[in-house]
Amino acid sequence: MGKGKIIFLNGVTSSGKTSIVEALQDREDCYFYVVANDLFQEMVGERFLREDYWGHLSRVIILMYHTAKMYSDMGHDVLIDGILVERPEIAPHYEQLRAILADNPLSIVEVACPLEVCRARNIARGDRYETQSDEQAAIMAQGIDYALRVDTDRMSSEECAEAVVRALI
Repeated sequence: MGKGKIIFLNGVTSSGKTSIVEALQDREDCYFYVVANDLFQEMVGERFLREDYWGHLSRVIILMYHTAKMYSDMGHDVLIDGILVERPEIAPHYEQLRAILADNPLSIVEVACPLEVCRARNIARGDRYETQSDEQAAIMAQGIDYALRVDTDRMSSEECAEAVVRALI
């Protein structure tokens, strides 16, 4: 049994990562398990996040990468819905991801969207604050070796999913 593909959708909040995940899951020509920052963050509990947000989030993100590795090692394809940020609590984040998944087929997709569009999406969603995407963009990891770039301001979620399938599957 070969290792499953791991596709990391990397982008700031409201850039469209989860919508692309949903579009990929609606397809009949591929199947992925999904691990996501938001899902793993929910495992921590609000009290702990209030006490030490980045400390707890950093640990659970690393656990998320090990979970993706486990699925891949068992031959299953995995989508990671996340964001590679560089914070002291998790630095060097990108290098840690690469080390954990060094023996697995990892492709990182840049999910791009203009920050002004992300701000408007944050407001419309109501569960994010307006400048959250801007703050994440300021601490996003640099020098990432992207396999593909999709722009959710110019392409629908379905078109982005199609581009992922064509390029990486």
